[in-house]
Amino acid sequence: MKEEWRNEGVEWFKALSLGIIVFVAIRTFFFSNYVVEGESMLPTLEDGNKVVVNKIGFEANDLQRFDVIVFHANEQEDYVKRIIGLPGDTINYRDDQLYINGEQIDEPFLEKYRSKLFGGVLTGDFTLEEVTGKVTIPEGYIFVLGDNRRGSWDSRHFGLIAVEQIVGKVNLRYWPLDEMDVSF
Repeated sequence: MKEEWRNEGVEWFKALSLGIIVFVAIRTFFFSNYVVEGESMLPTLEDGNKVVVNKIGFEANDLQRFDVIVFHANEQEDYVKRIIGLPGDTINYRDDQLYINGEQIDEPFLEKYRSKLFGGVLTGDFTLEEVTGKVTIPEGYIFVLGDNRRGSWDSRHFGLIAVEQIVGKVNLRYWPLDEMDVSF
């Protein structure tokens, strides 16, 4: 009888250990949870929102304009921002409108924020060259902005982001529950 209990205990220990190893591996290599800090992504993401970041199969070729990503800003901090420019792009903001490679591009995710401005300018005028010294975005780099253009520390301030700095794409906001969203 003691031998049966011991064997069952060993089997439970193995199963629990395997479960922990699988959980740690998934969390480390495939998905991560992040808590949004600050207001740079308002109104899309608010301070305290909790998001899931997908790290699975992340390649530079997978990047799409307007993806919301998490990247290593420095050794202590990760930032959440939106991709605006990809390698080879030229960027120009004029009269609160985005122009990429000379073509006007709509930013529908900003409409909610613009509607609250009552005629004010959300994004000031600038060119990629003015803020980064580059005419086009070089290979291996991207240009990011926060949705709260008036209150975001982003590529206008710290320059281009190396693709190697990217942790992954935001796929899900799961907290608060009443604001759960997968449309990133």
